[in-house]
Amino acid sequence: METPLEKALATLVCTFHKYSGREGDRFTLSKAELKELVRKELKIKDAIDKLMETLDKNNDKEIDFKEYTGFLSSLCMTYNDFFKQ
Repeated sequence: METPLEKALATLVCTFHKYSGREGDRFTLSKAELKELVRKELKIKDAIDKLMETLDKNNDKEIDFKEYTGFLSSLCMTYNDFFKQ
């Protein structure tokens, strides 16, 4: 039986792969794929250009899994700070 944390981790990985590879490399998110992911999964509609610029650490115009997990880590920290208040 999956623990809640195992289920959460599987969801994070599966969500990345649900959107990656629709354009080009199947192991990265293009700007359009990232936009669709954050719009559908996080209900974020604005500032996608800035988000892409911030996440794309190696400036290859794609978000790889390592860059994606950095984004999720930052998001988790923001949520944690919100709930601490």
